[in-house]
Amino acid sequence: MLKELIKKKKAIIGIVGLGYVGLPIAIEVAAKGFKVIGIDIDKDRVRKINRGISFISDVESKELKKYVHQKYIRATTDHRQLSRCDVILICVPTPVNENKEPDLAPVIKSTEWIKDNLRRNQLIILKSTTYPETTERVLLPILANSGLKVGKDFNLAFCPERIDPGNKRYGVINTPVVIGGVTSQCTKIATFFYKQFVTQVHPVSSPRSAEMTKILENTFRNVNIALVNEFAQLCERMGGINIWEVIEAAQTKPFGFMPFFPGPGVGGHCIPIDPYYLSWKAREYDFHTVFIELSARINEEMPYFVVNKTIEVLSTSGVCPNRAKVLLLGMAFKRDISDLRHSPAMKIYEIIKPRVGLVRYHDPHVPEFMLGDRKMKSVKLTLREIKKYDAIVILTDHSAFDYEFITKNARLIVDTRNSVPDGPRIYKLGCRH
Repeated sequence: MLKELIKKKKAIIGIVGLGYVGLPIAIEVAAKGFKVIGIDIDKDRVRKINRGISFISDVESKELKKYVHQKYIRATTDHRQLSRCDVILICVPTPVNENKEPDLAPVIKSTEWIKDNLRRNQLIILKSTTYPETTERVLLPILANSGLKVGKDFNLAFCPERIDPGNKRYGVINTPVVIGGVTSQCTKIATFFYKQFVTQVHPVSSPRSAEMTKILENTFRNVNIALVNEFAQLCERMGGINIWEVIEAAQTKPFGFMPFFPGPGVGGHCIPIDPYYLSWKAREYDFHTVFIELSARINEEMPYFVVNKTIEVLSTSGVCPNRAKVLLLGMAFKRDISDLRHSPAMKIYEIIKPRVGLVRYHDPHVPEFMLGDRKMKSVKLTLREIKKYDAIVILTDHSAFDYEFITKNARLIVDTRNSVPDGPRIYKLGCRH
């Protein structure tokens, strides 16, 4: 029985997709005594993992190497190894295409691999963020083609990933897990598995409820960030109102208010993507998520707003924008990580590049990145380097930045994160000065 294998730590855990979700889970599962087989199409990633080299800031190479050497973690590109696995977690990307429509190709391909290797007593858990009904309408029909019956021969559930890159307080173990199985038996066995390595599991009635939970969580953040971004634009338009001061004052209220902060946009894999997954699915039911789509649009326009503000600051300071030299600070989508997925800073780099004479960037966590077919490299943040630029734009508020040094030596600063004190050469997002 699968439950006995799990209980005795003899179940082999397969993880399809060894990125920001899959690799941290592999570490925690291995730490509890389970052997893990990781499947990934990226040969370079597989080689690094098998050498104990981590490419994710939340996973230390020292820790990964320990479990690789102890033979608790092994990576491969051979999906036929899934036949050896008792529990299989799908942790592959779920992007949108150029028309903002869901692209489930990686999920579908992974499910087909599993179907080709499906056997009795296996548990399959989809973790990739997606729209409600994916588990039952996309995965289940593929797996059912094996001739095996869900809830009887194999188990299928959805468990949304809740990993917050760079969060030192909440990780895989102490972040509550939500699980919805196709049948009650599926929910029970998936819940039992997760209880082996996480502190709290919250079962729900169906995969659809679990899928919608994830969408609600991220849409909540997207909507509230859009609200405060629009407030920032209004405060700037009205002049004399500092949005940062307003937020600080508002959060003195001990109830009924939760602070969100403006910025250059939203990034990461989930928050910029989830509203489009939901709106696409909602149209199937003749329902238009107008409010949610509007919030996504507001956040997507913020990089353009930041660029326009920078151009305006240069112009009013007597600098011709198309001859100006601009340095962008921070490329990652959030503080103290290297994750570039959907980073608004990347978009800002792309937008501002043709509008100024020169643009460079500095990010201690991102030594280089690709912009189209060109490789961009981080410059060193020296006194000589800083003095080259007509303006410095703070896009990611990394704690490694010496803000006092930057403020003292920069000619102009456009601060989108409220990282430096107010001053005569400081232009903040949401402030007309």
